[in-house]
Amino acid sequence: MQLVKLEGITLLADDVARLARFYQDVLGFTIVIEEEHYVEFSGHTGVRLAICSKSLMAENTSGYSSFRESRKGQAVELNFQCDSPDQVYALYEQFVSKGAIDVTAPQIKSWGHTTGFFGDPEGNVHSIFAVNPV
Repeated sequence: MQLVKLEGITLLADDVARLARFYQDVLGFTIVIEEEHYVEFSGHTGVRLAICSKSLMAENTSGYSSFRESRKGQAVELNFQCDSPDQVYALYEQFVSKGAIDVTAPQIKSWGHTTGFFGDPEGNVHSIFAVNPV
């Protein structure tokens, strides 16, 4: 079996501009492409992150029905890893003070991480975490 490489993640949005501003202003991502229905970020290693309107995806997929339906609940969770638990606490407070939804403040979890959960304007809940020192 041939393995494929995950190159990017595209978040679907009803309001691309609003969600893009959140990822730029709250999380510090850098916009490299900004169009009415599509925004792409750089400045982070690994996988490319983009935001695309559901209407453009419907157009690109010949009107595939899931892009025309209203979404309810969680669609995606992104996990942001920090270097230390102290950084998790500091960044969580920074994100919330800039407009992230305060879901669950960072806590020491049984699986060995300090983890907090915050929301974005489209209703997605993401985690910020660090592996606890042994």
